[in-house]
Amino acid sequence: MVEHAVKEELGKRIQELRREQELTLEALADRSGVSRAMLSKIERGEKNPTVAVALKIAKALAVSLFELLGEVEERRSLVIIPENKRMVVKDPETGFERQLLSPTFEGGGVEFMRHLIPQGSSSGNLPASRQKGLEKYIVVEKGKLRVVIGADEYLLDEGDAMYYKADVMHRYENAGKGACSYYIVVSRARG
Repeated sequence: MVEHAVKEELGKRIQELRREQELTLEALADRSGVSRAMLSKIERGEKNPTVAVALKIAKALAVSLFELLGEVEERRSLVIIPENKRMVVKDPETGFERQLLSPTFEGGGVEFMRHLIPQGSSSGNLPASRQKGLEKYIVVEKGKLRVVIGADEYLLDEGDAMYYKADVMHRYENAGKGACSYYIVVSRARG
């Protein structure tokens, strides 16, 4: 799943965040909807979670997926992220790929990403945000994108943009021929 993070490091990071928040495995399982057994295997480095499972864990721990997976950058006035240094997360089951285009600052209010979905695939169901005020902005770079938000579906063509609050379960599907790529900005209310 993760190209720039080793599963053992991911497991240690999850365990560290869980303990900082004084959560038991059971409490994290309740919050995330991921079984206690699976969480235990991930923490021990025995299992590598899918993107959807990693997202559930990140949301339950109130961090972004990339904060969960990587090192948090020191806030600077200028940061350049070369293409070959981007943090990339790819789900081996679906081919769904996320590329982080912004630095991961602790408590950062914005995440800028590029997503790629192979033909006939999807992101899988992404859980509703537990974080109040989480907003998503999307613009389709290439292909056709179906965005499913709750029970509603929206079809976006190349160049189309949309905005929504991520307080319900949602999913992104490639609705065309060939790969679909789009840019997404996730904005978090600062508290």
